[in-house]
Amino acid sequence: MNLPPYGERVQEIVGLEPAPELLAMAQRAADGLTKPVSFIGGSAERISIESQSVDTVVTTWTLCSITDGPRALREMRRVLRADGQLLFVEHGLAPEDSVRRWQNRLTPLWKRIGGGCHLNRPIRTLIENARFEIAQIETRYMKGPRPMTFMYEGCAAPKC
Repeated sequence: MNLPPYGERVQEIVGLEPAPELLAMAQRAADGLTKPVSFIGGSAERISIESQSVDTVVTTWTLCSITDGPRALREMRRVLRADGQLLFVEHGLAPEDSVRRWQNRLTPLWKRIGGGCHLNRPIRTLIENARFEIAQIETRYMKGPRPMTFMYEGCAAPKC
């Protein structure tokens, strides 16, 4: 679903996906595009791309399910050029204590039925702890149950 919206300025897309069935689905979706798209099978904790070789990393609803989110973000930072950017749309830890309590209660079960998804990951903190500087961030609830719908959307740049 992420592939069609990329504009004309994008010259090449490289996707990363650990699940073979989702990798095959992404490849089918890419077959109709005019710009070059390639996929790497693997985990974000070990990205097989040269250091400082990518202009932009995009992560959408993935940091919740990556086993080692901090390590994955360090890898994203490693592959980004010094003037690169991280664009993110993620769900995670809500600001209200009552919602956080539900997120913490539900996460053990939710991980089992939701592909490893953690409802309670502090997305902004994870990004900043990986030595990114947040340039812009918007937080809000989407429609649906509050423990599952608190969103973080924004961009960040590698800190020197």
